[in-house]
Order: sequence, then structure tokens, then C-alpha cells
Amino acid sequence: MGNSLFHLKQKQTSVRIEIVAGLTTFLTMAYIIFAQPNILGPTGMDKNALIGVTCIVSAIATIITGVFANAPIAMAPGMGLNAFFTYLVVSGKMDWQTALGAVFLSGLLFLLLTLLGLRKRLVEAIPAGLVSAISVGIGLFIMFIGLGNLGLVFRDEQTLFRLGDLGPTVLIGLCGLAVMIVLELFKVAGSLLIGIAFATIIAAISGYVGKPEALVSLNWNLGKIVFKLDIVGAMKWGLFGNIFTLMFIDMFDSIGTLVACCDKAKMRNENNQIKGLDRLLGIDALATMIGALMGTSTTTAYIESAAGIEQGGRTGLTSIVTGAFFLLATLFVPIVRIVPPYATAPAQIMVGIFMIKEFRKISFSKVDELIPALIIMVMIAVSYRISTGLALGFIAFTFIKIISGKLRDVKPVMWVIVILSILFLTLDRFSCMIDCLKTLID
Repeated sequence: MGNSLFHLKQKQTSVRIEIVAGLTTFLTMAYIIFAQPNILGPTGMDKNALIGVTCIVSAIATIITGVFANAPIAMAPGMGLNAFFTYLVVSGKMDWQTALGAVFLSGLLFLLLTLLGLRKRLVEAIPAGLVSAISVGIGLFIMFIGLGNLGLVFRDEQTLFRLGDLGPTVLIGLCGLAVMIVLELFKVAGSLLIGIAFATIIAAISGYVGKPEALVSLNWNLGKIVFKLDIVGAMKWGLFGNIFTLMFIDMFDSIGTLVACCDKAKMRNENNQIKGLDRLLGIDALATMIGALMGTSTTTAYIESAAGIEQGGRTGLTSIVTGAFFLLATLFVPIVRIVPPYATAPAQIMVGIFMIKEFRKISFSKVDELIPALIIMVMIAVSYRISTGLALGFIAFTFIKIISGKLRDVKPVMWVIVILSILFLTLDRFSCMIDCLKTLID
């Protein structure tokens, strides 16, 4: 049944491989269960309810992706987007109920663009060289996140990044990384999952991981945030800029993630188009709306899906397994919590390395595409925002084509992308300027 439903043989995979891939994806992104309540906590939302909602929304969105898109893509409340949500509330622009309404409306706009076919055209208008640059940029981004979670690299105001100390937890993480590298060299299936388990066991033996607590109560107090969004309150002209910013970040974050992951999962057809992309984009938009109704910030495709894909995940069965583990996490949160960030960090580093290999597909002879490709790669990693890197790269690509007299190379839809990119960067910077002025006045 699994083969007929998910076409396992056709995609050269098996139930065992898909289960390992699904578990690997879950472990690399399980941090969101605890990160989401901490990030949204300052808004006044109930943290206990946020844990339950994060698990449930992630499970629903990921399982829907697996069933209806047959793709190994996991979805959950997006990092970065959750910080922007909190910023909107803490800065006094709106309360959390109105912010949820804004998230819902951004998802609705996102869905309308998808139904009109514009989002699919946006993806197909991006040149192949820039598509590879997106994969490389996200690879660098994931690798930096992994190095940060490992404790090996930190952000620094003067030098941008600095090297951390080689403490016990860093060494444990490096041991897990070494295991992954060795297993990859010998092409052992499940190398990332084995490395995570190895590092966790070493951490437990060394006393750096506490014993799992008793099973948590199912009394999540979900009623405190579920269906509490204020859509009418968010439908004010003065809040349109924030709704647009939420939509833009979600749209280009998901486009970048889906392009990179679907490439890795070999989901392109004979015309070099991603199979089922319009359906994936529609599910992404619906996931945002469902998440807002349930009481959480923007839900989107997760780049950590690449970890499961790297382990051989090729079908929706991978996503269903990942979603099932999110449901189980509502019962076993303390057990999930014992897997430390420095144990899953090596998997993020490895995935980053695998994605950076796409660099070889970028043509160095075409300077008019090389320069925007480099901008995308560097700015995604440095700014820690996929959407910012893409916006700057798309603008640079079009500008270079204009001054070099190659306007015919710019597809009509690319002009739409550039206009959206300029609008996004302008609104983003304008919001920062207003906040700075308010701070100075206060």
C-alpha cells in the first residue's frame, strides 16, 4: 500500500529509509517546540499553550504536506518570522490577538497569489544560476546555525563572528560530527540520525543531559490562545506594511526552502520544473492560516527538511513520519528535551555542507549572473534572513542586466519580483527608522 500511495519504488526508496528520514528531520527541527514558546512568551501568550499548539500545528501542516503533495517537506512555525511577530507586539504596534490576525491575512494574501499562479511563475522566473545560489546561501545559513548551536561560532559586533571555546559540550558535538562524516564516507544509511544518537548518549553518560521527567500533563490550556485572533483589528491601512512584510518574508523564505529541498529530493520533471510546486505553495499558505487560527506565528516550510532528504527521504511518507513524531512529542516533551542542541547541530552542519555543493552549478563565466549569485549566498548567511538575501540578489540581477543591455534575459515576472523586493526592503528599513526615532524621542 505504501508503495502504491507514495510511489516508493519509482522514487528509489523504501519504508525503512522514509522512517529514518522522517525521524532525522524531526530531531533536527524539534528545537522549535521549546524555542517557539520562549520567543513568543514576551507577547503575553501562555507558554504552556504555545508548546501544545506548536506540536499540533507542526504535525497537521507536515502530515498534510505528505498526504496531499507527496513531498518530504516538513512545516512548522518559522524562525525569524516568530521574532518579527513578537517585535510587532512588544514594540506596541498591536496586541498578540491582532498580530495573529495579521498573520492570518498574510497567509490569505499568500494563498490568493498561489491560486492566481503568480507564486509558481515567480519561482520559474528565477534563472538556474540563482536557484543554485539560493541552495548554497541556505546551506551556509544552516551551517552557521549549526556552528552556533554547537557553541563553536558566535556572533560578534566587531568581527561579525568569533570562535567559541572548546568546552565539553562542543567536544561532544564534534564527536557526533566525526561519526556522521565517517559514516557518510562509507555511505551508511541514517548517518545523521546515528550521529545525533551517539552525541546524545555521550552527553548523558558524561552527565550533561538530565534524566527525562515524568510524562507531561495534556492540560495545555489551549483555550487561552486557540481562535483568539483578531482579524478585523488587523484590517487597518496603517498595519498593511506589517502584513505585507509578513507575507513577503514567508513567501520568499518558503520559495527558497522549497526550491533548495525539492532540488535535493530530485523532484524536477523533464521540463526542469518542480513537480507539485503549486500544491506545496498552497499548503504553505494554508498552514500559515491554520497556525494563526490555532494561535501561533507564521507556519512555513522548514529547511531542516534537507536533513531527512539527505538520509534518503523522497516521498510524503517522510513528512507523515515527521508529523507523527510531533504528535508524539505532545506526550513525551521531556524525552524530546533531553536531545541537546549541540547533538543535533552536527546534522545541521552536514546538511549545510551537502547543500553548498550546488556551488559547482554556478557559471563563473557569466559575470552578470555570478555577482547576484554571490550577493544571494553571502547575504542570506550574513543577514540570517533568506528573504533579505533573495531580495538583494534579485535587485542586483535585474540592475546588472539593465546596465549591460540584456533586458531580454529578464522575464516579465522577474520585474514583479524586483518591485516586491524593493517594496519589502523599503518597508523593512522604514520600520527600523521609525523605531529608532521613537527610541531617541523616548
